[in-house]
Amino acid sequence: MLFSACSEAHTTSAQTHADGETNTTTLAITDTAGLAKATFAGGCFWCTEAFFERLQGVEQVVSGYAGGNKPNPTYQEVSSGNTGYAECVQIYYDPNKISYQDLLEVFFATHDPTQLNRQGPDVGEQYRSVVFYHNQEQKQQAQQYVKSLEEASAFLKQIVTKVEPVKNFAAAEEYHQDFYEQNPGNRYMQQVAEPKMKKFEEKFKEKLKN
Repeated sequence: MLFSACSEAHTTSAQTHADGETNTTTLAITDTAGLAKATFAGGCFWCTEAFFERLQGVEQVVSGYAGGNKPNPTYQEVSSGNTGYAECVQIYYDPNKISYQDLLEVFFATHDPTQLNRQGPDVGEQYRSVVFYHNQEQKQQAQQYVKSLEEASAFLKQIVTKVEPVKNFAAAEEYHQDFYEQNPGNRYMQQVAEPKMKKFEEKFKEKLKN
């Protein structure tokens, strides 16, 4: 397994799943009528999920895996870095209240899109930066947004974020869902997520839920 502070926290904060164990997550997905979907991978899904859950117009965020081929991937398998899957979040949102462009803005502002196969202390293909698009409109918007960031020299290094069609999204195990809210005392939350959350809330305070 590649080194990962997030991986270490995952396996020490909940009962470890055995290699090859079936992912039996059963989530109550919100009524999706009238909602759109967006899927982003930008490092540890604990942090990414918590950011998007706070936005007005976002009805539900599901932590999961996408980009690989094996059915029903488990966390242990994905954390090996050899499955093709990336930790990601799938967002169900009301396009009348928040736009896909807004979600792209939040995504690129809350992780480092210039880091290849890592985010901070979390290292491996499973932590790569990806916009998983659901339709051609999302693809075009994402590509244009990346281009605009590059033209504005928004980052000192080249953006390595991939823009790919969503592939085989699978919800993560239940103990990963809403982890930020459910585990405020977790060391990873306190040392990594909390500082990022404070910056996020300050930058996007006008877009947050009451």
